[in-house]
Amino acid sequence: MQSLDVAQAHAGSAARLGWWDALREPVQRRLDAWFSDPALYRWAIANPLTRWVTRRRTERLFDLMAGFVHSQVLLSCVRLDLFALLKQRPLDLEALAQHTGIEPSALQRLLLSAVALRLLEHRSMGRFGLGPLGAPLAQQDGIAAMIEHNNLLYQDLLQPVEFLRDAWAGSMAGYWPYAHGKMPAIGDTDAADGAALAPVARYSELMASSQNFVLQEILGTYSLAGHRRLMDVGGGKGRFISAAARQYPGLELALFDLPPVLQVAVDNLRAQGLFSRVALQPGSFLTDPLPQGADVITLIRVAHDHCDASVRDILRNIFQALPPGGTLVLAEPMAQASGERPQPSDAYFHYYLLAMGAGRLRSHEELAALMRESGFAAVTLLDNAMPIHARILVGTKA
Repeated sequence: MQSLDVAQAHAGSAARLGWWDALREPVQRRLDAWFSDPALYRWAIANPLTRWVTRRRTERLFDLMAGFVHSQVLLSCVRLDLFALLKQRPLDLEALAQHTGIEPSALQRLLLSAVALRLLEHRSMGRFGLGPLGAPLAQQDGIAAMIEHNNLLYQDLLQPVEFLRDAWAGSMAGYWPYAHGKMPAIGDTDAADGAALAPVARYSELMASSQNFVLQEILGTYSLAGHRRLMDVGGGKGRFISAAARQYPGLELALFDLPPVLQVAVDNLRAQGLFSRVALQPGSFLTDPLPQGADVITLIRVAHDHCDASVRDILRNIFQALPPGGTLVLAEPMAQASGERPQPSDAYFHYYLLAMGAGRLRSHEELAALMRESGFAAVTLLDNAMPIHARILVGTKA
């Protein structure tokens, strides 16, 4: 396995202990011993005042153990098309068994499991309907596409320790051709061949279908009204540029990506009637200078796919392409920064990017430091509504 970037040590794990850490260290060790003592568990579960804490921790630990089963219940519901089916009307077990071709005794276990996970819920007359967590899956095709795609990651993680020793030998690594230098080369005469474009179209479609929430976060948080020309770097099929075109009719637009990716984008833009509005600019943001003329550049879910050295190259390239006063809008999932409480979503992205074979999950502090290192004088973290989809950094060229 190739070498990966190593994140900087957490702020609380400095090489030398400060006076506060020196005082806290023996207390933390005593708490570790205390919380792992079976006698404490027996006392806590017997005490009505502490029982709820012990129960909650036990339930959370059980959820961690059962997480793979939960993911497979979700995947099964997607593959059996239960969410789309129950969106039309609630159905009973017999009707669902007839539709899915699954024996009622087995299907009932799936349905009851989905109810327990709030994906489905019981309705009158023994019927099943959409639950609060299943309703969005009936509306958003991108969520179902990502759930199906994650099955590659599940396969890679069947032997988790072996996965850590050779993460890039699995199915996920083969899905992303650009992560391992397998993209058709610029100027390659065979790039237009259907077989060569197939993997490009495959991952471009997945990125486009799963980008809806991200582009809503960006367009709902940062206004492009004060800009004249937008260039989306690494924009894939043009999902974001299309949304920006509809929201800002007077904005000039450009899409920069590898030539095979832009060939896939052409059909998407033509289907939406936007082909004449978007300038397609082929090239590699790692090796080719970016075209100038845009006063705002967006970099959406790109940095976390690359190592630190490549991110520096991309950011310097963007900085050089922007005019004085130009703006970079960087949006992607970000790890919790020092002082912030770690979130379970961080664990998912750490492993997903490891399996993909490139990049890593960075905090907004790390990305802001890379942006400043590349020349951006002012870097601001915006407060957006749903940071689990993406967090947004805005940098200005002085």
